Amino acid sequence: MDQTNNLPKNIAIIMDGNGRWATQRGLPRIAGHKSGVTTLRNIVQHSVRRKIKVLTVFAFSSENWERPPQEVDLLMELFMTALRNEVDDLHKNNVALTFIGERTGFSKKLTDMINSTEKDTALNFGLQLVIAANYGGRWDITDACKKIVSKACQGELTSNDVDESMITSHLSLYGLPEPDLFIRTGGEQRISNFLLWQCAYSELYFCDVLWPDFNANHFDESLQWYEGRQRRFGRTDEQIKD
Repeated sequence: MDQTNNLPKNIAIIMDGNGRWATQRGLPRIAGHKSGVTTLRNIVQHSVRRKIKVLTVFAFSSENWERPPQEVDLLMELFMTALRNEVDDLHKNNVALTFIGERTGFSKKLTDMINSTEKDTALNFGLQLVIAANYGGRWDITDACKKIVSKACQGELTSNDVDESMITSHLSLYGLPEPDLFIRTGGEQRISNFLLWQCAYSELYFCDVLWPDFNANHFDESLQWYEGRQRRFGRTDEQIKD
């Protein structure tokens, strides 16, 4: 698999199974999340080797605030620790880091770290790593609608100006390719409010492996599966062949 022309331009991943991984081993759930950070580091490095252009991962959903407060606090601490510890490796691998989601929900300290890490890695031109944090697909679409309505109220546009491309231009992922391949680990088979608009034509790959156990071989298996898919985008088989 040396060729890159058939590789997905953007791979979206729901990194599911951290808590279950820890529970199966009699460990606190945060141990699973810590192990999950290690897995993400390995997958990022492997994505760099495979020359993937964009990797978009679901780190913390807008619904995750409903988890027990202690777990949420530990996740926020882990988030900050990971940012501190990983930025040097990101530079080493020429990775640019971008965050999507509602940042006002985070503490000022974490928000400052997010902004700083984005700025520090902005000139890197290798893999684009997109972290979805305090993100939800419905929030993303709603936020885009609010921005469009605001412009309409200011007389900058009319209803006739609103089309799919305009909505897309106001979404969090604008400027990057939409996910070609959507991976969810942990055995669940649902999108869970992740990139609802952007994944309209994504190939959905579900695997039973819990995220902390997900490795480069599993990642390559998903790429091999993707290569076997025929992407029609509403067209017929005959049109694709022609």
